[in-house]
Amino acid sequence: MTPVSILAAKLEDLAERIGGCDGVDPQLKAELEQARALAAGLDPYLSRCTTPESPALRAIAERTRAVDWERRASGSSAPLHQGMLSGHVEGQALKFLVALVGATRVLEIGMFTGYSALAMAEALPAGGELVACELDPDVAAFAERCFAESPSGDRIEVEVGPALATLGRLAADARSFDLVFIDADKGGYLDYLRAVLDTGLLAPGGVICVDNTLLQGQPWAAAELSANGKAIAAFNAALAADPRVEQVLLPLRDGLTLVRWA
Repeated sequence: MTPVSILAAKLEDLAERIGGCDGVDPQLKAELEQARALAAGLDPYLSRCTTPESPALRAIAERTRAVDWERRASGSSAPLHQGMLSGHVEGQALKFLVALVGATRVLEIGMFTGYSALAMAEALPAGGELVACELDPDVAAFAERCFAESPSGDRIEVEVGPALATLGRLAADARSFDLVFIDADKGGYLDYLRAVLDTGLLAPGGVICVDNTLLQGQPWAAAELSANGKAIAAFNAALAADPRVEQVLLPLRDGLTLVRWA
């Protein structure tokens, strides 16, 4: 569920309701249909115009969609769902960013079934490494089975457990990363950001990518915010007020914010 997909669904509903009404100006119906087609066709068009995913990424996507994730994570109170998969266009964007930054060390906070981790690992040079933090051991095992069948899977090191504890260990070991991708529990975003910025985990010249920063349009359009909506709105406001960094929020899927040292 992204702002564009929600908009497309609402326009579809309006077009059907108005289309069945007598006495409505045909021009109005035509313009509404144009608006519906514009919104509904955007994501498929982006996918068609983006470099295709690798066979290994396609396999992860297919395996993820074949599982009923409507259960509670074993180590978390949050439910799992297929929408947590980064998907083709965002995966390719992350892969592109890894190459563009020239990253050799990548940190992912929130892995799910490993699509984004593998997409980024595919862009790493020989000897590159990616550390992926995942709370749920069953999901981590699912991802690792997929990684084992990929030529790039051996570049990924999976850390299972609470992400803040993992970040603390990595910082204590003086690890640093050229690119950090945050896509975990929304209520923890500010803590993850502070841990990355305050403990030396982000290397000089490094970039942080933060997912879901549009959160289905809630931060600016919802009459009442959900808990995740409130968390993202607070995160975006805090990030915009932090003089240490500069950032840009891109309307990619459900929002992707890029952050770097100012």
